Amino acid sequence: MRLRAAAAVAVAFLVGAGLIANAFAQAQAPRPAPAAPAQAKPPAPPPPPAKPTLAVLQGLDKITARVTTIKAPLGQSVRFGTLEIQAKACDKRPPEEPPESAAYLEIRELRPGEQPAKIFAGWMFASSPALSALEHPVYDVWVTDCQ
Repeated sequence: MRLRAAAAVAVAFLVGAGLIANAFAQAQAPRPAPAAPAQAKPPAPPPPPAKPTLAVLQGLDKITARVTTIKAPLGQSVRFGTLEIQAKACDKRPPEEPPESAAYLEIRELRPGEQPAKIFAGWMFASSPALSALEHPVYDVWVTDCQ
């Protein structure tokens, strides 16, 4: 009973102050219809990764024990000692996958007075250079990256 009396006194006080009437009037007032949401464009997908245009190789001259970085543009021949290297294709995994680069290479040996001899044609993998290796008595060549 005391709780009802206290609630009645509180309601009477609020009505007298005009607070309940304002709240009731605001609750009953028609609300404007919400504006139609603007046609938001979904975010543009990220651009596809650029295709590699350059195979990065390393070559070892077994006679001098020098390692040389070779940058071979796709479709163009580069020289390393007596070797002519042509990168035909290069593939690199996206950053979210385990790293791997592979290049399709054609390697010819140029000897004076002779026709160029094809000594290697195939895919070389950066993670497994021994899987598909160039067998040459003077030079070793392996893939390190695609750019």
